[in-house]
Amino acid sequence: MTQPPEPTESIYLPRPSIHPALFAFGLAALVVGLFSWWPYAVIGGAIALFSLVGWLRTNRDEIGRMPRRQHTDTAPIPLAATRPLDSERGA
Repeated sequence: MTQPPEPTESIYLPRPSIHPALFAFGLAALVVGLFSWWPYAVIGGAIALFSLVGWLRTNRDEIGRMPRRQHTDTAPIPLAATRPLDSERGA
């Protein structure tokens, strides 16, 4: 039994981050503050803003470490099925 060939494509996963959870907490605090006491909204908005900025910076760094091109040895899969030409259908 032969072994499959070694893969040539790489999969890049982002590192774990606390930023999405902090962003969700900040938005929740902002909404609660809108209906209860305005300082909660200010604090929640600040938490959401700072965590969003951190999340975007982390995302930019993650994208920056990816290679610009990868060599693939597989055929691309078409996004949509194409119709055969009239000459191929025999019409």
